[in-house]
Amino acid sequence: MRAYRMDLPGGPARLCDQPIPNPGPGQIRLQIRACGLNFADLLMQKGTYQDTPDLPFTLGMEVAGVVDAVGDGVTTPQVGDRVAVYAGQGGLAEYGVFDAVRAVRIPDEMPFDHAAAFQIAYGTSHMALDHRARLQPGETLVVTGAAGGVGLTAVEIGKLMGARVIAQARGADKLEVARAAGADHLIDASEDLRARVLELGGADVVYDAVGGDTFKAAFRACNPEARLLPIGFAGGEVPQIPANHLLVKNLTVIGFYIGGYLKFRPEAVADSLRTLLDWYRQGRLKPHVSHLLPLEQVEEGMTLLRERRATGKVVITP
Repeated sequence: MRAYRMDLPGGPARLCDQPIPNPGPGQIRLQIRACGLNFADLLMQKGTYQDTPDLPFTLGMEVAGVVDAVGDGVTTPQVGDRVAVYAGQGGLAEYGVFDAVRAVRIPDEMPFDHAAAFQIAYGTSHMALDHRARLQPGETLVVTGAAGGVGLTAVEIGKLMGARVIAQARGADKLEVARAAGADHLIDASEDLRARVLELGGADVVYDAVGGDTFKAAFRACNPEARLLPIGFAGGEVPQIPANHLLVKNLTVIGFYIGGYLKFRPEAVADSLRTLLDWYRQGRLKPHVSHLLPLEQVEEGMTLLRERRATGKVVITP
């Protein structure tokens, strides 16, 4: 089989031939039909992601496909089932072996590219906004990087939760994508984010996927008792938070990493995913896949993320 592997610290990753793996006890083997790319894949190549696996490993964090073999002790899922797996690694290949407990049956009407684009982006936004920030109907949610993989889902979920959503993105095309996902107000990345948000009444919750100066501007546009979620740092700079400013407005900065919940509270992730899949069945969520590429073009997909040229998700189809 073909797999996109990391063999040396710092890369480069390369597409190579590997033996088809066999599942061990408690595992399933998946014929992979789709794998969603994430900014974390870029960090793993540099060795800077908090959960970078030991070398060598196959990149690809979230996958969807068909179970074609099961290991000892596995009763569900069964051979032939369509499932999605938040695996953390191993998805950019034609086959993968994963723990059965991480596999989730996907609706028959859900195409594999939607399933592969679903778990991390929607799961991150739903758990961050609902479980951690306790976003309430009528509150104002500011989403930065609002046309990206997680930002776009935050717009969509925030609107479903009854918030007024202010979306920031770069350029008219990306802002139109955010508007179509439900954003009430649009701010171009070239504008003064702090001034524009304050003109609109200030932020009650900030969902920041960019970091750097963007986070600082959103921070300064917060209302008293606002909550801030530093979800990612696509801009390259991890912001430093002035604690004295937190005191003045009684602000709360909330850490959130969905991968951590898989280790210490996996039932919370499962509950969130059940809610999200119900919303999908009801037609309330519409995953946006901007690029669907074959495994031979995985480098092109990584470049789209690196240069922030994608909207929504980039999905690879082995």
